[in-house]
Amino acid sequence: MTDAIDAVDQPTPRRKPKEPITTIGGRPMKPSTLMMGYGYDPVLSEGSLKPPIFLTSTFAFENAAAGKRHFEGITGKRAGGAEGLVYSRFNGPNQEILEDRLAIWDGAEDALSFSSGMTAICILMMAFVSQGDVIVHSGPLYAASEGFVARVLSKFGVTYVDFPAGATREEIDAVLAKAKAQAEANGGKVAMIYLESPANPTNALVDVEVVTAARDAALDLAVTPIAIDNTFLGPLWQRPIDNGADIVCYSLTKYFGGHSDLVAGSVAGAKKWMDPVRALRNTMGGIADPNTAWMLLRSLETVELRMQRAGENAAKVCEYLRSHPKVEGLGYLGFIQDARQQDIFDRHCSGAGSTFSLFIKGGEAESFAFLDALKVAKLAVSLGGTETLASHPASMTHLSVPDERKAALGITDNLVRISIGIEDPDDLIADFEQALAKV
Repeated sequence: MTDAIDAVDQPTPRRKPKEPITTIGGRPMKPSTLMMGYGYDPVLSEGSLKPPIFLTSTFAFENAAAGKRHFEGITGKRAGGAEGLVYSRFNGPNQEILEDRLAIWDGAEDALSFSSGMTAICILMMAFVSQGDVIVHSGPLYAASEGFVARVLSKFGVTYVDFPAGATREEIDAVLAKAKAQAEANGGKVAMIYLESPANPTNALVDVEVVTAARDAALDLAVTPIAIDNTFLGPLWQRPIDNGADIVCYSLTKYFGGHSDLVAGSVAGAKKWMDPVRALRNTMGGIADPNTAWMLLRSLETVELRMQRAGENAAKVCEYLRSHPKVEGLGYLGFIQDARQQDIFDRHCSGAGSTFSLFIKGGEAESFAFLDALKVAKLAVSLGGTETLASHPASMTHLSVPDERKAALGITDNLVRISIGIEDPDDLIADFEQALAKV
């Protein structure tokens, strides 16, 4: 087994890229422009316009002295650190270029890619928790995220305190006080505040600015980062770091990849938060493979166009659905009913997204009748792809969530989650119309 470094305390340094061009005449370039070339130098790849796929497990040194110098820098025996690549469990050219570009979207200092969104979330949490620690998280979360905290980390003496997505400052203050006391009683600390906003599948929003203010007043900023799963609105419609979050998590499978043909994840944030995550990823593996990273680089070139079209389609479809006699309600961010949720949306979001909850009059039988009648939309989990998808969270993605918690979180039997794609919107409306007629 190749283990070139002490991967817990000394992350593998990245090679130093050439000075990037990010402005023209003093004007900052937009992410959609930077996606076409940022972080890649054709000179390093025989002039290839696009990055090749680097399918290699290890990287060669030019001579023995260069190898010695590299490891002296990594281990700290020589000041100044080191640059370059050693082994593909740590990083590779495709992943480095991808991570450079992912950081741009959220205005982050650094980013890391992973083999899935859940790999990213699990390694992120494990990098910051120790026995006796407490994680504070919003609810609902994606079921696998919530399960990892409640059923896996609990095996190692990590506990949690949760709060509803729409919690007020007073409620969050009380939760943090409880978490702090719980951590002190267990001989630990409040290791992380983990948010999901919009929440899956209800689209409930968390006030990141309020959570940040509460954290800053009650906890040590240097010890307790705020991380947020931004999959539903990122990277186009929300930038949580601008609102006070420290770390942003994604399932890159969704909008970033956007073609339902890959699985990957990422985290982004300041280098001080990314270094321990990178170190644990170096030890455990879990980095995105070169081919997946290359596919994501391709998809990043069109992510803004795809998300814009999907968002426009969702607005048209929801406008039709909101007045349909068989529709009880919509969990769509373009039609928020609650004044406080609207205030959060106005401060945090630049678009309503393309994933929403459709509440059909009735229950499971009516929801199943609707799903089974769809002809254009596909009955499948996931979201953010080019095609429209529909699923039934209560009996599918959130089946493992206890019934009483599902009820408390609003995950009902008549909730159908819809992810709108880039098809013709009139065709989608016609599909929903005929499917609702079968209910």
